[in-house]
Amino acid sequence: MASITTGWQVISLCGIALWIVISSKLKVTQKLRSCTQPWICQRVISGTPIVIRIQKYQHRCLDTFFSGLSCVVSVPFYTAFLPLLFWTGHCKLARQMTLLIAFCDYTGNCIKDVVSAPRPPTPPVRRVTATKDEEDNAMEYGFPSSHTLNTVCLSGYLLHYILDYSESNDLSIRVAGIILACQVVGLIGFGRIYLGMHSLIDIIGGLALGLGILAIWLSVSEYIDNFVVSGQNVVSFWAALCFLLLFAYPTPEVPTPSFEYHTAFNGVSLGIVIGIHQTFHQFHHEDVARVFSPQLAFPAFVGRLLLGIPTILLVKFCSKALAKWILPIFSNTLGIPVRSTSYIPNLNGTDKKSDVLKQSGYLQKMFSKQTSFDVDTGIRLLQYAGLAWSVVDLVPSMFFHMGL
Repeated sequence: MASITTGWQVISLCGIALWIVISSKLKVTQKLRSCTQPWICQRVISGTPIVIRIQKYQHRCLDTFFSGLSCVVSVPFYTAFLPLLFWTGHCKLARQMTLLIAFCDYTGNCIKDVVSAPRPPTPPVRRVTATKDEEDNAMEYGFPSSHTLNTVCLSGYLLHYILDYSESNDLSIRVAGIILACQVVGLIGFGRIYLGMHSLIDIIGGLALGLGILAIWLSVSEYIDNFVVSGQNVVSFWAALCFLLLFAYPTPEVPTPSFEYHTAFNGVSLGIVIGIHQTFHQFHHEDVARVFSPQLAFPAFVGRLLLGIPTILLVKFCSKALAKWILPIFSNTLGIPVRSTSYIPNLNGTDKKSDVLKQSGYLQKMFSKQTSFDVDTGIRLLQYAGLAWSVVDLVPSMFFHMGL
């Protein structure tokens, strides 16, 4: 049995590594882009009048409403919300949603950077970027809509979890839940068009991809969860998987923040898996106290927040500082030339291609003649891995010892 378990892990990792080599040698990304980009760009241009027609009804209240709604379903919001979900006692929901959003983020951003299709042209389209997060999102490519994709997957899985947890067989409740989820997805999609962030084709692409990912996730989520909780070689396999996914990420036509977002959530998934696997029977099993129950009253939950949030922020800071110190030393020891575009000023590269190689160039870097690797990727990965580990391991152990 152990050999079978190890076998599929080796086959999976070798398959990804083989794909990295083949896709780079055969220039798969460029060929896929040449096939898909013209068609998508044509749809973006032809869909511009629809965006303009919707924006004729612009109003400050609508700007505020749809901007706020976009923030609520953004990756930074999930990053802040998921720790709270772990500490409510709904651990299975929290870890499933964390891994699902990591999967959505990687898949959606890969497609974005493969296709490299623009957002609606401004002008004539009015683009509303009320927050720094929206300004960063506007620098990414448009197809598919990540907000629509993420909303479909997470609202769908949340509905599935609630119905399964409540064990309700009432058809009216199920129908009401589906209608509510559809309304949320519809508002998000419409809002992204109203804000000038996406064309109709982007929304359709995000919806279709989201439904496909959700269907796949619902069929495999229990197997993934069982592996994370009680599988063999979990930590080593997941660490190797995260490392290979960095190299498997496609290189876009022009650098965007998409790779940085993926790296952060890649680190989050690694930290969550490590922490859950090591402490499942202590802090994350199905019988743990849940908020609003006699075992975890609301004042005790507030105490968890007051203790947990500063702790994970401190761990994030320390993880980043430690990674900035260790990774350059480790790289120099192995003779790997590195540079830093953001985190370590004295490692700033002088190569004119540094801006191009900063983004998602790991596949390109592996087979190009560049002289150094951007150490910022490793720093970001370890920083968020440390943050996620503290959410599910360090902080719950503090709760346990303090009686929270």
